Amino acid sequence: MAPIVSIKNLSKTYDGGHQALRDVSLDIEEGEILALLGPNGAGKTTLISSICGLVSPSRGKITVGGFDVIDDYRKCRALIGLVPQEIVLEPFETVFRTVSFSRGLFGKPRNPALIENILGQLSLLDKRNSALNQLSGGMKRRVLIAKALSHEPRVLFLDEPTAGVDVELRKSMWAIVRELKRSGVTIILTTHYIEEAEAIADRIGIISDGQLVLAEDKAALMGRLGSKQMRIDLQTPLEQVPDALEKYELQRTEDGSALTFTYDTQGDRTGITALLNDLGSEGIRIRDVQTSQSSLEDIFVDLVKEKS
Repeated sequence: MAPIVSIKNLSKTYDGGHQALRDVSLDIEEGEILALLGPNGAGKTTLISSICGLVSPSRGKITVGGFDVIDDYRKCRALIGLVPQEIVLEPFETVFRTVSFSRGLFGKPRNPALIENILGQLSLLDKRNSALNQLSGGMKRRVLIAKALSHEPRVLFLDEPTAGVDVELRKSMWAIVRELKRSGVTIILTTHYIEEAEAIADRIGIISDGQLVLAEDKAALMGRLGSKQMRIDLQTPLEQVPDALEKYELQRTEDGSALTFTYDTQGDRTGITALLNDLGSEGIRIRDVQTSQSSLEDIFVDLVKEKS
């Protein structure tokens, strides 16, 4: 099956000479959630704007649903819903009329039942007749999502969808995104919250300095690049790590009460058994052992540092 979004050799240089995107190629499959991570100025918003036809690429080709973003703009745009970072809404209009108006902009016939269904999905039905200036910031973000869904797009772009909202509301938004995926919508989101990508994405894309560093299945990425740490709490603190243990590259805590061993879970041997034997040979007695997995944030920071 052809990808719902296909990007080939996309580059964008603005008039001032700033190159925001550098030869980006990416295929996005129908029904997946793709999270785009990257530092400020990495090119995430420029990439989304290019796919949505808001920015003209300097070079490259983009198709959505098989339609070229430039040559078949209207057909392409009809397949896309966009939720921008900025909350820009008519303050005195009602929720229902605002969402209905967005549907009309795409030439779609009136469908009050559909609009009410969308508002119900987003827990906005009881606010359908409320003026937008009466809503909280989180509710306004939900209205933006409802507007983007009003014309029944196949692809939904969320540009920093939970920026500035509290943790409880953020998790509520994650639940909404999962539900949209279940209904068949393909979702591409940009985010500064690493835990957001870790919680809801199927695949992770990392952008740095306008280049796509990688785009990989989340579980495979964490398995391939993630490492585990074993913390070894000691019965008696060490003033220094014995020379015989140097090959393990152990990290000693400041007070010497614990050692940390980092190992690759994908390797044929982790080295744990040998380490424990060598600790015993050195007369080092263990009080407790704990393990922890590298997070997506650790992987992201390492990759961006490596790229820069």
